[in-house]
Amino acid sequence: MSVMDTSNFVAWAAQHSAGASGANLTVIDKVLPDMLEMVDVYWYQFPPMNPLWHGILGFVIGVLGFVSIIGNGVVIYIFSSTKSLRTPSNLLVVNLAISDFFMMCFMSPAMVINCYYETWVLGPLFCEIYGMTGSLFGCGSIWTMTFIALDRYNVIVKGLSAKPLTIKTALLRILIIWAMALCWTLAPMFGWNRYVPEGNMSSCGIDFLTKDWFSRSYILVYSLFVYFTPLSLIIYSYWFIVRAVAAHEKSMREQAKKMNVASLRTSETQQTSAECKLAKIALMTITLWFFAWTPYLVTNYAGIFESKKITPLATIWCSLFAKANAVYNPIVYGISHPKYRQALQKKFPSLVCGTEPDDSVSTTSGVTNITNDDKSVMA
Repeated sequence: MSVMDTSNFVAWAAQHSAGASGANLTVIDKVLPDMLEMVDVYWYQFPPMNPLWHGILGFVIGVLGFVSIIGNGVVIYIFSSTKSLRTPSNLLVVNLAISDFFMMCFMSPAMVINCYYETWVLGPLFCEIYGMTGSLFGCGSIWTMTFIALDRYNVIVKGLSAKPLTIKTALLRILIIWAMALCWTLAPMFGWNRYVPEGNMSSCGIDFLTKDWFSRSYILVYSLFVYFTPLSLIIYSYWFIVRAVAAHEKSMREQAKKMNVASLRTSETQQTSAECKLAKIALMTITLWFFAWTPYLVTNYAGIFESKKITPLATIWCSLFAKANAVYNPIVYGISHPKYRQALQKKFPSLVCGTEPDDSVSTTSGVTNITNDDKSVMA
């Protein structure tokens, strides 16, 4: 359990004894005494946040939590209860939904409570647990997304030469994901960095303000492992997936031209080409990743390198964007799956807009059939 020395409390006491006392002069004024030792001196310079911001933050995280818990809960239920969806690849999708589900179960209610009181009221221990679980499930989600991308790369790019994913292999990958996530997120609990209240004092996260390089090194190494490496692998995978499908579609068009037919497909109902659709899905995946996690990374780097003044409001919004990724994922990884939408329409018809095409519709080319099916779940 990481514990800071009493320098923060001394600084706070000196500030108030010097005539700066009064009602809510800094963001620290509402912090409970048992939390003061965890608060960095840096935050003493900021005035209290407008109560309206706490209300907005509490409302937003409450809505995000509700949508994420319902959305991911439905994904878990549909994939687990539908026999045709119990495939090795879909185990990764279920793992992603489970990670996002529990992230919001831990994050949303606690933050709503603290936003109501305008400070952290759940004690130092739960602050550390809150920070650890947020990091744990965030890391789990990121690496699950990475393994999904690598699986799509294996199926679409390598094709018939690829070694198919088995249930045992999928479960092993899931085990590796959680083992890695646990190692990284338990480290601050044992002294390599620490979990502390964030700037608005209503949530907790990694300490990016401590100046010693031992603490800073954690953020640098952790960001390399949880941000840069997964992002690079995802971009690499989707780049070659798009190229492979574009090349396949080109060859199909050329073959159709030689045969003097408009298309080798029996049904040409889609107006946009397959490669454009795939590119859009890949772009959406990477863009959502970038917008969700980059602001949080920038805030952490600004703290450890002291390159920019960080405000309490900025820290919480960056953290909120990262948590919002738990809402995007059910849409990108679940609803984009045609068989998932069909199962959803059977079990929860009110949640489906429009009707889904029948899977029994086939195409002239068996290769195209495989590619389209894989394409629909690659995101």
